[in-house]
Amino acid sequence: MSSRWIYGFDALDAASERCGDDWDTVRGLLGGKGANLADMTRLEIPVPPGFTITSEACNAFLDSGEILPEGLTNELTMALRQVEQMTGKIFGDPANPLLLSCRSGAKFSMPGMMDTVLNIGLNDEVADGIADIFGDRHFALDSYRRLIQMFSTVVMGIPDEPFEDTLRGFREKREVENDGDLPIEDLESIVERFLKVFRNHTGRDFPSDPMEQLTMAVEAVFRSWNGRRAYAYRHAAGIDHDLGTAVNVQTMVFGNLGPDSATGVAVSRNATTGEPKIDGDFLMNAQGEDVVAGIRQTSTIEDLGRLMPEQHSELLRYAQILERHYTDMQDIEFTIESGKMWLLQTRDGKRTAQAAVRIAVDLVSDGIITKDEALMRVSPEQVEFFLHPQFDSDAKKIAVSRGRRLTQGLNVSPGAAVGVAAFDADLAEKWATERNDAVILVRPETKPDDVHGMLASAGVLTSSGGRTSHAALVARQFGKPAVVGAREVDLDLEARTMTVGPHVVKEGDWISIDGTTGEVFLDRIETSLPEIDDPWLMGVLSWADDVRDLDVWTNADYPADAEKAAKFGANGIGLCRTEHMFFDAARLPIVQGMIMASTETERLEALAELLPLQRSDFAGLFRAMDDKRVIIRLLDPPLHEFLPDRHDLIRKSTDLKIQLMNASNLQEVNALVREIEETEHILSRVESLHESNPMLGLRGVRLALLMPEIPEMQIRAIFEAALIVLDEGLTPRVGIMIPLASEASELLPMRDIMDRVAEEVLGDRADELDYEFGSMIETPRAAVTAGSLAESAEFFSFGTNDLTQMTFGISRDDAEKAFLLDYLNLGVLATNPFNTLDRLGVGTLIRSATEAGRATRPGIHVGICGEHGGDPASIALCDEIGLDYVSCSPLRVPVARLAAAQAVLNRPNRATEHLEPHRDLAEGVVADAR
Repeated sequence: MSSRWIYGFDALDAASERCGDDWDTVRGLLGGKGANLADMTRLEIPVPPGFTITSEACNAFLDSGEILPEGLTNELTMALRQVEQMTGKIFGDPANPLLLSCRSGAKFSMPGMMDTVLNIGLNDEVADGIADIFGDRHFALDSYRRLIQMFSTVVMGIPDEPFEDTLRGFREKREVENDGDLPIEDLESIVERFLKVFRNHTGRDFPSDPMEQLTMAVEAVFRSWNGRRAYAYRHAAGIDHDLGTAVNVQTMVFGNLGPDSATGVAVSRNATTGEPKIDGDFLMNAQGEDVVAGIRQTSTIEDLGRLMPEQHSELLRYAQILERHYTDMQDIEFTIESGKMWLLQTRDGKRTAQAAVRIAVDLVSDGIITKDEALMRVSPEQVEFFLHPQFDSDAKKIAVSRGRRLTQGLNVSPGAAVGVAAFDADLAEKWATERNDAVILVRPETKPDDVHGMLASAGVLTSSGGRTSHAALVARQFGKPAVVGAREVDLDLEARTMTVGPHVVKEGDWISIDGTTGEVFLDRIETSLPEIDDPWLMGVLSWADDVRDLDVWTNADYPADAEKAAKFGANGIGLCRTEHMFFDAARLPIVQGMIMASTETERLEALAELLPLQRSDFAGLFRAMDDKRVIIRLLDPPLHEFLPDRHDLIRKSTDLKIQLMNASNLQEVNALVREIEETEHILSRVESLHESNPMLGLRGVRLALLMPEIPEMQIRAIFEAALIVLDEGLTPRVGIMIPLASEASELLPMRDIMDRVAEEVLGDRADELDYEFGSMIETPRAAVTAGSLAESAEFFSFGTNDLTQMTFGISRDDAEKAFLLDYLNLGVLATNPFNTLDRLGVGTLIRSATEAGRATRPGIHVGICGEHGGDPASIALCDEIGLDYVSCSPLRVPVARLAAAQAVLNRPNRATEHLEPHRDLAEGVVADAR
């Protein structure tokens, strides 16, 4: 591109030619606001004349140590002359003054994040001239004091307080609410005081040269690109930091000229509900910042129809034109100056998740966009909002303003939760069940034996842990809002307090957590539960199902979860973790008895007691997923996880021995001796099972090979459950999955057990049941040797959490706690690999393993079952590799359905076919308007 820094609003063709007629590149050069202003000018919509200084000029300014690029000043002078010719006014001429606004405008909308200066060109002489021209000194002084205040705070960095204090003092003196109600003599005093504030803070007089004002304002807007709030916004919104902002210099039009003037903001459809009706706010006799600042009570656009019906009709017509032209709901800023309607900008409007979905569907019904385009208009995050309670936005803002925000951790499971803080799982369950309290379980971290408390709680907060920690995984599985790794939380379990900085929360105090943002608040914040049967959402998801190639399955351990997932559109269960069934309070003693058994006979007796319980579990899953595949992973974790903690047992044994020394009678002695013997017996077994790194030790298929009676019991329960459901007239489809296999010879004995038990249980009914044998791929060796594993396995399921951990050679929880966040901040890693699949490493293993498996066994089913299965970027990679399905927690199923469709639409051969803008749709409307 050549070094042209400025384009007039009437020079869109030149900018487009420079950008190769690519609208996205034009938006990058002129910013979204500048590109749209030029586009509206071309449509002959009434836009105040002006010009755009490109984002390239901003980057050049910032890269050169904040020096305007060579040639910009000359172009600025030439652009001003052109605006003067268009308006018939002269910049800086008191007899015929041109006033300007200077606004930011990046490629992507960042409302309120960068700077704006209005009324540029005013000084003492020009203010007097405007007063004479309009016969309204009040208007001239009001505009002048606005410039001084905005210029001082935006350009010079002077605090706003001295200006606001001055205005407040005069309002109180006159007993008025609005600055516009102050008399002329007060405004004259205010201008003098504002100029004095400027002089006191800067050591110089307010610049009276209009060109100096404009140049300094442009530089300030450029600098605001790197301002703290703009940087934070880009970081949160995922906007690149190197884009820079354009600057739009525009002729001022005034909504504060009298009773036939107004200013406001309108959206072409309701931004909260999506209702196809114009909405917005406006003020009579005001300037634009008054509307957004909230300093005056606004009126509705409906009121505009009553007060100014002609202008209201114009606004409706332009909103329709612009919506059809940009094929999306528009956010429009307008000013009415002495009855004349002007549009100051338009952009795609911000909207709630519910509105986004409805607007997308309605735009299809209106013939403005296609179904494929509608699928790209709704983000996976917006779908997620339908499935979780959310904090009321106004209530949350109030809490922040009152200093009730405590801290922020990792936002691992979205949604809002409010409850009393409980610091252990038993108490959480007790309060929830016996007192019917809403509870937030607060723990340093959670373990499997905390699950009952997590299930009883409204949400979970931990001071440690990462995105794939136990708390995170279980919370996502059961749709519990959760914030983990909140490092500032100091939890004292003895004092039963939680301290964050100066704030102390006692057990039983109310707290609120936002799993969507990771924020933690004191006290209660009002929440709302969005509808999940929204007809527009159902429509969008049905369109997604027509487009996507990937099946979407779910991770579900209980029938209730399976039923929920089926309701959300899951095509099967990709992972049932049978160990979760063992943690049920009624079953855990049986499991512990099996582990503590000293003989094979005792172990078999315990397994026999578990078998009917497992059979009932599996039958429930088969019923919930009739005619859909249910993949059941056999027991995976090491046995010690089902026994009490080793350190707790040592502490308990020591305490009991101290009590024994102080026992007062024989009965107490005997009871303590028995309890000590029992505790030390369990401790002995726990120590015999102790491993330095249990996650790489005796678990999964290794445990199954050493204790084959365990997988045999589970497989028998699976087949017996399938027969029961078959006899009920349903169609179970079974998948039996072996965890942690890394060697083909590990699968062969498991396949033999399955075949033998199938023959024993099914007999001559084997042909009635669709069942498959498969392997998880969780280790790099399993991925590398997938071809040999496929000789026994009929399906693969990539356990991407463990595969990521072993590929990187890091402990996921330790990494997120110790260095992974630093890696992200330093740019060593672009994304958290436990959140989004690592394309180069883990993705390559998945790709090669899939190819090798299909080479050995054509038609082998391949999918993933880690939490990556609910991550849109990971789903896109799975679609690219050609997997058959992704499996995720029930509440992620609708998200995954949409993400899988978007993955198809984002393929190179599909993107341009469905996303070309309909820039000719508005022409008929424009012609009608003329």
